[in-house]
Amino acid sequence: MNYAIIAAGEGSRLAQEGVNEPKPLVKVQNEHLIDRLIRVFMDNDAEKITIICNNLTTKVSQHLLKLEEDGLNGRPVPLNFIVKTTPSSMHSFFELSKLLDEKPFVMTTVDTIFKAEEFKAYISDFRECINSGYDGLMGVTDYIDDEKPLYVGTDNELNVTGFFDNNENGCKYISGGIYGLNAKSLDTLNDCMERGESRMRNFQRGLIRDGRKLKAFSFSKVMDIDHAEDIVKAEQFLGQYAQVLK
Repeated sequence: MNYAIIAAGEGSRLAQEGVNEPKPLVKVQNEHLIDRLIRVFMDNDAEKITIICNNLTTKVSQHLLKLEEDGLNGRPVPLNFIVKTTPSSMHSFFELSKLLDEKPFVMTTVDTIFKAEEFKAYISDFRECINSGYDGLMGVTDYIDDEKPLYVGTDNELNVTGFFDNNENGCKYISGGIYGLNAKSLDTLNDCMERGESRMRNFQRGLIRDGRKLKAFSFSKVMDIDHAEDIVKAEQFLGQYAQVLK
């Protein structure tokens, strides 16, 4: 399985709130955000992990170089990363796409927090979806703690019917920022770039516009780390999850 991580944001809101580390190196449960994703991906048969980080700080790229050389906790990491500052997450995705091959892949942003066991089930369903002729499996959640959520329309079988800025259609879910896609989706990405679009939600709408067959996978909760208080919330969420596993 191929994975990709967008880690090119500046984390400016965190910095304004006194968080000094760049977002990928922020720690939750004593683990860097980027390390947590890499660990979870490696636990789910990662053949290649492609990452983009910005060139505004060398700390992240130095950290990735160390992972490339020493591995993660002694485990070799199939890492491939680029350092480039981009104007938006979709531009970052476009740069990542140049390093992706023709295989299906799963991509997320570096600050996405979810339950590892649910992600394992998601990967299993993603494989089934691709084998059944779907173009992608989108991670969604009914937990809404986002300033500008992207609502996801679904039918009774969790086929995706649309992506909306407002919930005028009574959508149950919002996007969790977890994208499992086949290589055909990159044609939509290239078209969006030619149109001058720059937001990932426009890419998702482009998938619908191009007739891509998408299904939704419901996570109980997906969180983003945008503010300092989100670190505390993530600690509590993962701490409660760890207690359940025990």
